[in-house]
Amino acid sequence: MRTHSIDQQCINTIRTLSMDAVQAANSGHPGTAMALAPVVYTLWQDVLRFDPDDPIWPNRDRFVLSIGHASMLLYSMLHLCGVKAVNPAYETVGELSVRLEDIKKFRQLDSKCPGHPEYRWTSGVETTTGPLGQGVATSVGMAMASRWMGAHFNRPDFHMIDYDVYALCGDGCMMEGISGEAASLAGHLKLSNLCWIYDSNKITIEGRTDLAFTEDVATRFLAYDWNVTRVSDANDLATLARALTVFRHCEDRPTLIIVDSHIGYGAPHKQDSSAAHGEPLGEEEIKLAKRWYGWPEEAKFLVPDGVPEHFQHGMGARGRTAREQWMARFTAYKLKFPELADSLYRMQRRQLPDGWEKDLPIFPADQKGLAGRDASAQVLNVVARRVPWLIGGSADLTPSTKTRLTFEGDGDFSSADYGGRNLHFGVREHAMGAILNGLSLSKVRAFGSGFLIFSDYAKPAIRLSAIMEIPVIHIFTHDSIGVGEDGPTHQPIEQLAALRAIPGLLVIRPADANEVTEAWRVIMRLHHQPAVLVLSRQALPTLDRTQYAPASGLAQGAYVLADAPGGKPEILLLATGSEVSLCIAVYERLIAEGIQARVVSMPSWELFERQSQTYRDQVLPPNVTARISVEQAATTGWDRYVGPAGTSIGMNTFGASAPLKALQKKFGFTPERLMAAVKEQLAHVETSHTRG
Repeated sequence: MRTHSIDQQCINTIRTLSMDAVQAANSGHPGTAMALAPVVYTLWQDVLRFDPDDPIWPNRDRFVLSIGHASMLLYSMLHLCGVKAVNPAYETVGELSVRLEDIKKFRQLDSKCPGHPEYRWTSGVETTTGPLGQGVATSVGMAMASRWMGAHFNRPDFHMIDYDVYALCGDGCMMEGISGEAASLAGHLKLSNLCWIYDSNKITIEGRTDLAFTEDVATRFLAYDWNVTRVSDANDLATLARALTVFRHCEDRPTLIIVDSHIGYGAPHKQDSSAAHGEPLGEEEIKLAKRWYGWPEEAKFLVPDGVPEHFQHGMGARGRTAREQWMARFTAYKLKFPELADSLYRMQRRQLPDGWEKDLPIFPADQKGLAGRDASAQVLNVVARRVPWLIGGSADLTPSTKTRLTFEGDGDFSSADYGGRNLHFGVREHAMGAILNGLSLSKVRAFGSGFLIFSDYAKPAIRLSAIMEIPVIHIFTHDSIGVGEDGPTHQPIEQLAALRAIPGLLVIRPADANEVTEAWRVIMRLHHQPAVLVLSRQALPTLDRTQYAPASGLAQGAYVLADAPGGKPEILLLATGSEVSLCIAVYERLIAEGIQARVVSMPSWELFERQSQTYRDQVLPPNVTARISVEQAATTGWDRYVGPAGTSIGMNTFGASAPLKALQKKFGFTPERLMAAVKEQLAHVETSHTRG
């Protein structure tokens, strides 16, 4: 039986480390950490299955700090519990993930304690958080992954995956729409392994929450079909423990624990005020708060003797025992179920099964062709048969995005069958993006799909996947004004440019069915990078690869598809997706007229920029200044490839509602327009040479 004093000493250590770190940085959010220290202490010390010596063992419980601004809560726990660092090869390296020196350098360059928790940067951080609502939504993906992996890998007497997920959220998370999307789906799926702990302190940056937020959160979550319980005082450890026990015994729905707290607890002049939220308390206020805690007022970054040892004897010992038992069970599991064990091992290390590329389709030349989405459907199903942990779905658009897995045993993921591989996100693009992140962070290979125009709704989650460097797959169809009659609300214009602007995100827009196959070959090999596959709704000619360059050139991002005789072009035609076939049609006319043209397919700018300067100059010879880009999207960014003298044929307005051919004529995506642009470019070059 622990004494009250050691419990309180641990809690106050978390509080004072948080206060001191924010003050030293002169930046940060002390108040929530001060308020919720008892909550995090109780969860970690008494409940969480987590081994500090191996913070990535597969069946650990997940803790998500959705209120990422309270990051010192997490950093304090990682330090006090002695969590070990893990390298990119998934090996523990022996040193602490968070040293006291890192806490002293909170929010400073190269500290393991950045302003908001960052996955990949600090071991023990399960997901990057900061944008409110993202963390709780991501936690739904983690809980779904636990259920799917359990259904796939567990066998009688071998429960390999059954971890729980805890997410700490606040008033801001509840206001963000993504939390409602995610909570609604979690309730529908009856994810009883999911617990959100809601810090109801009624304070935001602007003041009290009732300035803009007066809803009954408990009733809202009851309507989502959640179990809801309340702890009226965040300092009541016994009631907190009972609430967590209620969660662990609830078997038919997720749980919301509402905790009433006092932001800035113990600070006499700033408790329960916005002044405790997003700025340092000040040295004098900190001294007064420490006096209230019974803490040495002048001590800074104090970790009393016995506090780390207490955590080691509690959560450390419990987590170590759980992990060792799991590893022993896995050893026996490998002997009885070697194929499943191999899959689980590869999955955790983001490896692919042997022979996963076998049977990838090669599409015959066909002038009528195939829509990008239809080609992708075929490739996806071939890949998914070979990669059992590739699962996904759409935001209620699977019949249109063609992303349903259709082979035997695929099934639908539901509360009645967590083993299904077809996910149904409903009309919830933002939550879908975050849930995909949660699935990927759990090492499931996840894909989600929708229309390219609605990538805007998922953009914040896509951005986070890039920051975290996780291989989420986003499939977006209906990629251009080719949507036709649906009109400008559904015709993407600026979306390609916006996605290309996200650092670390791989964007691929294939030109035909064989480029789609090669795109999937590239995407599946990614370990630390998300990808966006942009596909057409309309049929695209399948190019004759005996006449034109092989589609394998896609792996370089851009390649010479059709070249001038002798390989000495006088004009370059650059395009992606559906516009490549337009360039090919014009190329044939140009060659017939004796004009030395080259067509470059550029499905992925990001891949192209990774190539050597020599290769890039071979594809886009610097001495050839007559250049035209063609893409049914905003022209933003094409200037880097066409140069100051080049021409970009694209969309400078929104689209219109009409059949595709009428739209192509209206907006200038025709052979006639492109031929005219070629003649203008060549005339400009000739004039320049004459002047020279």
